[in-house]
Amino acid sequence: MRYGVTAWTALPLVLALGAPAAAQQGGIAPSVSQAQPLPAGPQPPADAQPLANAQPLAAGEEEIAFTADRVEYDNENEVVTAVGQVRVNRQGTFVAADQVRWDRRTGEVVATGNVVVVQPQGDRLISERVVLDDALRDATVENLLVVLESGGRLAADRATRTGDVTTLDNAVYSPCRIESETGCPRRPSWRILAARVRYDQAAERIRFERGRFELFGVTLPLLPVFSLGTSTGGEGYSGFLLPELRYSRRLGAELSLPYHLRFGPNRDLTVTPHLYTSVVPAIEGRYRELNSLGAFSLGAFVTYGDRSSYDDSRTNRGLRAYFEGNGKLQFDPVWSLTGQLRAATDKDVARFYDVNRDDRYRNFLDLERIDLDSYVSIAGWAFQGVRQNDIQRTIPFALPAIDARIRLSDPVLGGRVELQANSLAVFRREGQDSQRAFAGARWDLRKLTRFGQEILLTGYARGDVYHSDQNELTTAAIYRGEEGWRGRAIAAAAAEVRWPLTGEFLGGIQRLTPRAQLVVTPPTANISLPNEDSRSVDLEDSNLFALNRFPGYDRWEDGSRLTYGLDWSLDRPGWAVTSNIGQSYRLNRDAQIFPNGTGLTDRWSDFVGRTRVKVGRFVDLTHRFRLDKDNFAVRRNEVDLTVGTTETYARIDYLRLNRNVDQSVEDLRDKEELRLAGRWKFHRFWSVFGATVLDLTNTDEDPLTIADGVNAVRHRLSLDYEDDCLSFGISWRRDYERLGDRAEGSTFSFRLSLKGLSR
Repeated sequence: MRYGVTAWTALPLVLALGAPAAAQQGGIAPSVSQAQPLPAGPQPPADAQPLANAQPLAAGEEEIAFTADRVEYDNENEVVTAVGQVRVNRQGTFVAADQVRWDRRTGEVVATGNVVVVQPQGDRLISERVVLDDALRDATVENLLVVLESGGRLAADRATRTGDVTTLDNAVYSPCRIESETGCPRRPSWRILAARVRYDQAAERIRFERGRFELFGVTLPLLPVFSLGTSTGGEGYSGFLLPELRYSRRLGAELSLPYHLRFGPNRDLTVTPHLYTSVVPAIEGRYRELNSLGAFSLGAFVTYGDRSSYDDSRTNRGLRAYFEGNGKLQFDPVWSLTGQLRAATDKDVARFYDVNRDDRYRNFLDLERIDLDSYVSIAGWAFQGVRQNDIQRTIPFALPAIDARIRLSDPVLGGRVELQANSLAVFRREGQDSQRAFAGARWDLRKLTRFGQEILLTGYARGDVYHSDQNELTTAAIYRGEEGWRGRAIAAAAAEVRWPLTGEFLGGIQRLTPRAQLVVTPPTANISLPNEDSRSVDLEDSNLFALNRFPGYDRWEDGSRLTYGLDWSLDRPGWAVTSNIGQSYRLNRDAQIFPNGTGLTDRWSDFVGRTRVKVGRFVDLTHRFRLDKDNFAVRRNEVDLTVGTTETYARIDYLRLNRNVDQSVEDLRDKEELRLAGRWKFHRFWSVFGATVLDLTNTDEDPLTIADGVNAVRHRLSLDYEDDCLSFGISWRRDYERLGDRAEGSTFSFRLSLKGLSR
């Protein structure tokens, strides 16, 4: 028989040994409201007062619940013993054991046999014998195992627990699993052995004294006293993080030792000294904060050295620094402010010290208002060029850049109307300045015919005002426009028809969608206006049916045209194919504003298309192309292929642009590039990764290139290990780009990450 009693203040409180037991401080008294009659079976002594007549809990007294197969009463010694599948619960502390013995006179509770104590925070204490007080909080244990809520484990010869603090002697800690998936014993990847361990459950902190670190069976010395956190909430603690080791041709051997400062649950600072053998040390810092308005991060890298690598005329040594910051503040559900700051004291400081490899830094502030039917953006942009030939005083900054749009709630002639206003001012310290403002409206209507055709009708009207000066300082004539005030009116109407046809094919479903679009627009002023945001134009499958195939707003594709194409897809179990192809024809013979090589110069455009093949999750192939309309020469050939799983895969990316663009068009240079990458997981925990970037461009494709047809840009190779509690990797990277008069060379890195550790 099993006894089930709830709402007891201590294990045997329901017992009335001759009379109702008076509850001690924090002691025992049955609760009438929750008490249940004992089931048939062994009964308490005859003189025990029935539970139904028990007195209510006195103030300050607490309830306890337990179940057991059998309860034995020793009235003379005031000892109660629960035997067989004993379960005790008090204030969230749960005890399970084969037997629990409670001495009422001493208040000692002894649990024996397969004992498991679960604390309210989730930690589990496992042993064969545990001595507790009657509040089930303080304990003394021999040969125990503590399973932390974070997943880590503490084992010790002996331990005592007082309040929230557990002290363990001759202890070992590891977050690793000690059994394999088949249940066989497994040696943890790493563990910490210590003569004494102090675990503060409330602070979620473990303190080790006279500790040793064991990694794959190899014992390494540690500091005499150190501590680590066990929190899983990501808040962290102040302290040192794991160091990082690297070696490169430029910097020599590098040691980075981060120190993390936690100011609160929402603010922290990480300071990282970098020590090098070939250059002077550097220091790096990053501050992060999350508050009621949003989140932001600020970072800096500072050192001292030679700043002459890109400009031989500057041989001075001085402070070298890189700064960055980003964040977003949400003032209310619709208004927000987003910003990014990036700046460097010289062009190659970030690349030389391997902080980042960007060739330009963007800085902006953007105040936005977004709701379901309107959008407002007030922004400012600034740029820093860090390429060798960049001249900073000629690089523009934009302030302000304003864009506002509103979608009318009521339909107009059955269609949706969107109004837009835009303003942009571009300035240079040396070079052309220009300002632009426009207001426009767009009307869209979508209809389905009774035969399944989809009809899209569009109307567009816009008025522009431009002002520019110092236009002669822009070297490319097609970009500069005419100086002074200029105006422009734009009008366009478009009609597009799509006819989806669906049916069975090859055991799957195929969809064939012919589509045709007619765009009518009168001649529009373009060359007389400055061009700041419509320079990088190229015909692709993504913009074939666009109303304006120029990016940005400064150039508008005038003249009437007919665009036609075909979309096709086939879906079968396990694999799928999608493809499209199209071309456009210009109805008028007026001179065009598209640069040569863009695929849009003549009345007939080039053919563009894309095909994608997917075989389950194992093969993913995408091919984009552009074929010359006259001789079908491949002007754009782009292949992205991924074969494999998430753990073992190979990836090939190939791009060839053979557009024969005029050399004066700086934004449309031809190139040929091959990227290869692959990962092989040859063991359950081991994998190898390799990647390379090859520049295949030659002077036939780009007369300005210095490549000879097969130039290595970057190689990378790494060996990685990762299990449930540890990951590390050894990597090699070879860069062939030069930093001014210095070659990049090779970089070797060693990375070690111990899972289950908080700061």
